[in-house]
Amino acid sequence: MVIIKYNAGNVCSVEFGLQRLGINAIVTDDAEAILSADKIIFPGVGAAGFAMNYLRERKLDAIIRDCKQPFLGICLGMQLLCAYSEENDTKCIGIFNEHVKKFTGDVKVPQMGWNNIYDLKQPLFKGLNEDEYVYFVHSYYAEKSAHTAATANYGLEYSAALQKDNFYAVQFHPEKSGKAGEKILKNFIEV
Repeated sequence: MVIIKYNAGNVCSVEFGLQRLGINAIVTDDAEAILSADKIIFPGVGAAGFAMNYLRERKLDAIIRDCKQPFLGICLGMQLLCAYSEENDTKCIGIFNEHVKKFTGDVKVPQMGWNNIYDLKQPLFKGLNEDEYVYFVHSYYAEKSAHTAATANYGLEYSAALQKDNFYAVQFHPEKSGKAGEKILKNFIEV
């Protein structure tokens, strides 16, 4: 298992979350290591524009598009897998066609804390209950679409998870989401 390193935070918490499940992952930005991994996790915390610049400079955006193995984007990692982010007017990787938008209106931004997810789709959410609570920290969200694998509501409904082919992505942090998050990581390992 590989965790993609691209200077966008929270790699250690994902690494520790996997270690609790008995998985030792390699943290790397090496293209060969990424493409030869059995599974890939793409975590992230930070700004979309800065992260995409780093990925493009190292041609990791193209490497990610070429991945055929199970691939999990987390938080900023999910947003970067979308087509476009309003944050810094950023063209993203484009695995998912969704646009990432900033929360507006009467909600406090960022959304920080526990929120429930529902309309859960297999296989990432196998064995979880509808309305399971997971931990979020984000100011931007992906719109709901045909790729939505879980939904959350924070002033409006949005994609808490996306799935297309071998690509899975979650807006929340499974590594910080207790037993539910542990189960989601385990389900990904077993895909």
